[in-house]
Amino acid sequence: MTERAHTIAYLLLCSVLLAGCAGLTTKMDPPNVTLESFTSLPSDGGGPRFEIKLRVQNPNEQSLDISGVSYSIELMGHEVITGVSNDVPEIGGYSEEVVTLQASLKLFQLLRLLAGLGQTPSDELTYRFAAKIDFRGLVPTQRVEETGQITLE
Repeated sequence: MTERAHTIAYLLLCSVLLAGCAGLTTKMDPPNVTLESFTSLPSDGGGPRFEIKLRVQNPNEQSLDISGVSYSIELMGHEVITGVSNDVPEIGGYSEEVVTLQASLKLFQLLRLLAGLGQTPSDELTYRFAAKIDFRGLVPTQRVEETGQITLE
């Protein structure tokens, strides 16, 4: 075989392998995530901590075996709460679970937010919840985002 034939055979083999690997990933709809509750935790001497309960709905036939979640909450464009967790239950196909997470407050970002609120008074706060969910196996990472308004009364 000539060098050119070897190159062509190698390229064909690579493209067959790549096509096979692409077929292994599972098409999935992203989970539906909604905020169930948000409560303050007793202080342990560190910064303020919060417990966040999320309702996660799995709109897929296969179970979601989550290896970890990273998440953040922004208020008025300031990321004020962040957290990570690898303690997430498996969520069966076409079912839902309440996932409990703990998060910490970014004090300096909160102070910037409060300073900004004094300059532009408003009856509403814009919020953004963002999460990156990593799965075990061949399921691709999912990113979830929810935005909205909180009315202050």
